[in-house]
Amino acid sequence: MLRSLFSGITGLRQHQNLMDVVANNIANVNTTGFKSSSVVFEDTLSQLLKAAGSPSPGVGGLNPAQVGLGVQLGSITPNFGQGSAQNTGRSTDLMVQGDGFFVVRNGGETNYTRAGAFTFDTNGRLVNPSGMIVQGWTGVNGVVNTDGQIGDIVIPTGSMIKPVPSTSVVIGGNISAGTDTEMTLSATVYDEAGRSHQVSILLTPDGAGTGFDVTLTDQSDAASTSTAGTVQFTAGGTYDPASTDPVLTLTDGTAITIGLAGSTMYGGPKSLAVTSSDGAAAGSLQQFQIAADGAVLGVFSNGQKLTLARIALANFNNPMGLEKIGNTVFQTTPNSGLPQVGTPMSGGRGQLLGGTLEMSNVDLAQEFTNLIIAQRGFQANSRVITTSDQMLQDLVDIKR
Repeated sequence: MLRSLFSGITGLRQHQNLMDVVANNIANVNTTGFKSSSVVFEDTLSQLLKAAGSPSPGVGGLNPAQVGLGVQLGSITPNFGQGSAQNTGRSTDLMVQGDGFFVVRNGGETNYTRAGAFTFDTNGRLVNPSGMIVQGWTGVNGVVNTDGQIGDIVIPTGSMIKPVPSTSVVIGGNISAGTDTEMTLSATVYDEAGRSHQVSILLTPDGAGTGFDVTLTDQSDAASTSTAGTVQFTAGGTYDPASTDPVLTLTDGTAITIGLAGSTMYGGPKSLAVTSSDGAAAGSLQQFQIAADGAVLGVFSNGQKLTLARIALANFNNPMGLEKIGNTVFQTTPNSGLPQVGTPMSGGRGQLLGGTLEMSNVDLAQEFTNLIIAQRGFQANSRVITTSDQMLQDLVDIKR
């Protein structure tokens, strides 16, 4: 009877643990990136009352007779199943679609999390609500070396992008066949310092009816020089490769070629226009976007885009071996294995969804069912203790 008392006590204790785990799951039903846990029980040592015996020619074998000594906690196992997605619209909110953890630095420690509610601090560092700094690779002039050591992702406010000098202006479209009047087009180009220049492109009929002489004028700087060109067309109205493209040379030496290979001379309406022009002035950072592969793309005021950084993800051979340390972050343990750090969408790591958070994966229906199981299990073990006590009382009453 004393064995039953102690067995009932172990049942009470372990069902209390089950209740604690269920309560924690329910409490975190709306916690970003939270992973629920489940409890596994196992029996404790059993007392041997009769040993097993092997069969003999005259007597059959005997099975062992054992009395269990109660229940113990086998494991509390986290569930790393994917949580549902919540669209927030904030560009710094990230969700890992698939396997992997964000890498965050907490002082001198490196931790891991699925909660992607990030913001920038005053130093331009990407941090989580607890101030832990997101790790990855910061780019230099648009180049990100993902083979190097990971570090803090820093995007300073007011970042500038240097100007890009122009090299070409492309003209395309149709010139109505038989046109005998001058045509003027304009384009904006940039020198090495990012200063804009308005260029006038004059097409003058050559008198033969098969082409035009092309001259360039820098309206912003009379000191710029240019070489004249010609655009010739075949009898079928297509561009004649014998044409020569004019070149404008700015005062700082920037040479810009005006290409007219995309032009035609058919009998249709006129549609000649500048179709593209490279180069850009200096620009300041206006906004940024985070791609599925973790690339942080800065959008600048001059219309240019530049890769500013790349967010790292870590994967583990045994994610369930990670240890929760609060603030919805994990740390490694001897059984989790070493982190396999790399870029999203590589090495089995998932992709990132910008403007989205991963919600808790707690299943309320299952947790409420577990509440009933924990309550009934606790009640049943309480009844075992009560019944054992009554039996002991009956034994004491024999003396009376």
